[in-house]
Amino acid sequence: MKKMTEEFLKAAFAGESQAHMKYTIFAEEAEKKGMKKLANLFKAIAYAEYVHAKNHLKALGLVGDTVDNVQAGIDGESFEIEEMYPVYNNTANFQGEKEAVRTTHYALEAEKIHQKMYMKAKELVEKGKDYAAEKVFICPVCGYTHEGGDLPDKCPVCGAPKEKFVEFSA
Repeated sequence: MKKMTEEFLKAAFAGESQAHMKYTIFAEEAEKKGMKKLANLFKAIAYAEYVHAKNHLKALGLVGDTVDNVQAGIDGESFEIEEMYPVYNNTANFQGEKEAVRTTHYALEAEKIHQKMYMKAKELVEKGKDYAAEKVFICPVCGYTHEGGDLPDKCPVCGAPKEKFVEFSA
């Protein structure tokens, strides 16, 4: 692929990905206000943006086999842990932006867990096995991620009660 087209597709992927997330969040807010039809509109268009992002990612050749995809997860989490979030958090601290300090700290702590999970997953996938955890729980406040059913009473990162965690089951 020619370099300019590649750069444009990467930018389009980023923009479509952001639109997908933004519209998904807007749908949640509309639902909280009792606006079900507006929430539905946001959800529908968010899905269209997801389709666009998926098409761009595939056109870029960035969807590989399962081992490659898990390695891409490891690489992404490693970058966030080692470079991105420490710099973002330090900058937010330096500039006295308390909310940004909080959100970047939450993300950094969750990314550390995600990296370990992906590393475990890669070992299993390389042996032709599926991931071991039947359930994964996510704290809806900070993104803390926990495998298995023995949740702590409170989130170790932000203190949210375990009853708020969102369950993902295989």
